[in-house]
Amino acid sequence: MGVVNLARVDERLIHGQVMLTLSQRDGVNSIFVVDDVVAKDKFMKDLYKSAGSRTGQKTIVMTEEKCKFYWDEFKFKEYSAILITKTVTGIYNLVKHGVPIKDLNIGGIAKKGDDDILVTKSVYLNKADALKLKEMNEQYGVENIYFQATPSSSSTSLADVLKQFGI
Repeated sequence: MGVVNLARVDERLIHGQVMLTLSQRDGVNSIFVVDDVVAKDKFMKDLYKSAGSRTGQKTIVMTEEKCKFYWDEFKFKEYSAILITKTVTGIYNLVKHGVPIKDLNIGGIAKKGDDDILVTKSVYLNKADALKLKEMNEQYGVENIYFQATPSSSSTSLADVLKQFGI
């Protein structure tokens, strides 16, 4: 059975030194990019697969539904993956479906709406996404949710972010 070594939310998906560093975590042998738009665009899919291969890890780009199927049918085979989505909702849907995730890193999310607030230097969240993170932590076994743009930067805990929403 495979395992999600680390889950990450970052709207840039695979990029630069961040992925080079994260892909060298103990046990990682693959990167799963889960994004419906990228997975359905051959050029973008090939671009991300190429970027991922530069880390030395097998890179698989798939839609959210295919990721759910791949878990249900194959339990991610023998992959020890970094699983990346662009949004909190994307990772929430996978966790709620039953994909087991213990560690979730929130790396970079740009402002999209008027109700988004800057919770760390590189992350904007709205209250709905904050509540999804809280639910994943309390009800779905995501034990370690933290906000950290790069592996060398300081991290912020979920509890500290939730306080900004009065949660």
